[in-house]
Amino acid sequence: MSAADDSDGRVQAQYESYPYPARDPADERKRLVTGSPSHFDELDHYCFAGRWDFRQRFRALIAGGGTGDATIMLAQQLKDRGIPAELSYLGLSGASRGIAEARARVRGLDNIRFLTGSLLEVGTLAPGPYDYIDCCGVLHHLAEPLEGLQALAGQLDPRGAMGLMLYGTLGRTGVYPVQAALRALAANEDGGQRVSLARRLLADLPEDHWLKRNPYLGDHKRGDDAGLYDLLLHSRDRAYLVPEIEALAAAAGLRLTAFVEPVRYDPATWLKDPELIARAQRLPWLQQCALAENLAGSMKSHAFYVVSAGNTGDTVAKPGGPDTIPVLRDGNPQALAAAVARGNSLTLNLDGQQRRLSLPDGAAAMLALVDGRRRLDDIQRMLNLDWFACKARFDRIYGLLNPLNLLLLRF
Repeated sequence: MSAADDSDGRVQAQYESYPYPARDPADERKRLVTGSPSHFDELDHYCFAGRWDFRQRFRALIAGGGTGDATIMLAQQLKDRGIPAELSYLGLSGASRGIAEARARVRGLDNIRFLTGSLLEVGTLAPGPYDYIDCCGVLHHLAEPLEGLQALAGQLDPRGAMGLMLYGTLGRTGVYPVQAALRALAANEDGGQRVSLARRLLADLPEDHWLKRNPYLGDHKRGDDAGLYDLLLHSRDRAYLVPEIEALAAAAGLRLTAFVEPVRYDPATWLKDPELIARAQRLPWLQQCALAENLAGSMKSHAFYVVSAGNTGDTVAKPGGPDTIPVLRDGNPQALAAAVARGNSLTLNLDGQQRRLSLPDGAAAMLALVDGRRRLDDIQRMLNLDWFACKARFDRIYGLLNPLNLLLLRF
């Protein structure tokens, strides 16, 4: 997330003093920060049906690049795959940009151009068309989020896609009353004094206050001033419900293709009664997503993908024939296969709720062969299965792991 446009400069000033999220460029030698949206395998699956021709130069814009998480992740993943690419980072905060540039230098990434300015000026500062645009955690800090989304949509190639993240209303329960209290108590103080007052207020809140009872938020619990400031002292933010996201996208001439992880947006994840599940499954997809949000009550953010409304083709990959290439997102096939082999199951943690997922016999052997390069017919031959048995086993595994965003496809 980065600074968004703000006429009085408060948002920009915040991110100059408290770049968010806090990152140490030296950590790039130890690990690559990954996430959603904009993970390469994920965007290929949910935006391009796994069929984009990456032999051509791929143009991507990171709008509101912050301290560089999405920029560094995607640039590194494209480099690792030998894909010719040009990434444009656009952000308002010079301090945040400096951190992102330092991270790129540590990794030796030379496929990024860094630009400073408002995403509202993207048509002048970083004109498209772009094959892909990331805007993560920025629009909800704009005075007019629709204006920002429309500016980005205007730079999108008709075949292109966007990955977005907006705050979720229900999972942020307690945030906005505390923000209002701090505006009343600390509105005229400088940044450091406001952080100090915020920590004192947190210590003084009643134990049954909504924020203290909310287990899904953690930025105010760490000793991270940037995280606390972003959560409780931000001068402008709002949160969204699923129907509001749908309306925002439609108003900008865009349509939703996927929320991630899909399992969270499936009412059956949160229901046990077969009759209720059956009724839920008769609803249109976006109504199911809205229902799941209300049932879960825990979604503090929404990561999702959109394409131009005029792009009416299939954008989400679906299991096909022998040429299907299964891909483990951030996957280590041996590690996952070993985990599954211990009882043909995986244990999941969905916002503190433990779920046990049972996989079919033979799942471990099949997953051990999923390296992101082998086609399904290669796996079939290596397992010495007939095609129909292989396809049936894979479809069952895919139906369980894809909703978790673990198993994706390309062709």
